[in-house]
Amino acid sequence: MHSRTLRPTAITGVRAPLGIILALGAAASISCASVAPQPAAAPSASAAQAGTLARVYYWRARPGKLEEYGRYIRDVAEPIDREAQRVGAFLSVTTFVSRDSSSAWTHMRLFILRDSAQLAGLSPALDAAGARVEPDSVKRRTRAQYSATLRDRVGEATIEVLR
Repeated sequence: MHSRTLRPTAITGVRAPLGIILALGAAASISCASVAPQPAAAPSASAAQAGTLARVYYWRARPGKLEEYGRYIRDVAEPIDREAQRVGAFLSVTTFVSRDSSSAWTHMRLFILRDSAQLAGLSPALDAAGARVEPDSVKRRTRAQYSATLRDRVGEATIEVLR
């Protein structure tokens, strides 16, 4: 069995210095009582081992919307994730929830990717999966508008999986 660590390679859309973001992520990960993983698609051991990159999205639920945003992820995002994974968009995804009010994020979604080709295609693949799950463009637009009332994007990062 190989030991894996994650090393940041790029961060965009984050206004805080890298050290602060990493410290917040580490603090949230250490406090297991305040962080609950919600796997959208169960990763297999071989899938996680084959991944070389991960794409992380950080979101902050709006005040009073923590539970509602969690339901949105479970009921709307996870079916889209499963469809995108089914066609090879990524290897696995896990959602982490921080209940620490001082954390910069409340929801962190971690997509494990095989390589840079999957990384480049992740966003378009998720969009295409969303269209397959909900073919009606009016309903998709309404869904997007609703999600915008639940959370704000904090940032994203591409990280390398070390073995």
